[in-house]
Amino acid sequence: MSDKVIAVVGATGAQGGGLARAILAEPGEEFQVRALTRKPDSDAARDLEGKGAEVVQADLDDPASVRAAFEGAYGAFLVTNFWEHFSPEKELSQARTMAEAAAEVGVRHVIWSTLEDTRKWVPLSDDRMPTLMEHYKVPHFDAKGEADAIFEELEVPTTFLVTSFYWDNLIHFGMGPKPGPDGTLALTFPLGDARLPAIAAEDIGKCAYGVFKAGDTYIGKKVGIAGEFLTGEEMARALGDALGREVRYQEVTPEAYRGFGFPGADDLGNMFQVKRDFNDQFCAARDLDLSRKLNPDLLTFSAWLEENKDRIPLE
Repeated sequence: MSDKVIAVVGATGAQGGGLARAILAEPGEEFQVRALTRKPDSDAARDLEGKGAEVVQADLDDPASVRAAFEGAYGAFLVTNFWEHFSPEKELSQARTMAEAAAEVGVRHVIWSTLEDTRKWVPLSDDRMPTLMEHYKVPHFDAKGEADAIFEELEVPTTFLVTSFYWDNLIHFGMGPKPGPDGTLALTFPLGDARLPAIAAEDIGKCAYGVFKAGDTYIGKKVGIAGEFLTGEEMARALGDALGREVRYQEVTPEAYRGFGFPGADDLGNMFQVKRDFNDQFCAARDLDLSRKLNPDLLTFSAWLEENKDRIPLE
């Protein structure tokens, strides 16, 4: 058995699950999966265990459990889930817990799943968009970006994996096309004609696997990944082709999007506005060629739709 154990935080979730499944799909390779989960008796955890993963109970709010789960691991994939609690402060605390645990036990390669701190582009004093929770412009981005400095401060050997919008949000986050008054489906984003860097959630884990397989190559570096950069019009066209019915792109203002009223609408309205207004920077931070080098099976949006079109709710 190899001694290159990868401790995977969020192994029953989207990103961590993608990594765990990618490693388990190549049982003859040099890595083993240690799946970290709060609920080792869950169906998802049992499924991973059945495929050969070591399942370990760990809670990011319990530093001792995280240290124990990292003990003896060669690598660790670290991710937080803002949408579970809507607390950037909790994300920062959990990131510090993981970074300190990795430093204390000597993990040799950490991948931290991160995003930009948008306050570097839109300071809190900038009234182009509202400040949220008193300290953030895009809370689910800003705390992750702020946490990057924790890994640098503690000198943890880290690859900063800069991720992208999930196409899976069209299934799970209510962002898919919805019928208008005339029955025509509309994809509604406040993006203008900007390009949206996006990716299949599963492919984030597969790209992370490529980073681990590359050894020390990407330690200390930011690695931005995406499957494609598409405008709202291009996404609507691809959706229409996959679904076999007309889908139009409905552009709204960020202000209107923030007012939609669902949990996180203000955060996401700000997010889309930053991506629209700083589109060149967002796309430049993500390398499509490198993404495909790390993950040769990287899906395009059309290929993802072919696999997932029937899962997108249209009402």
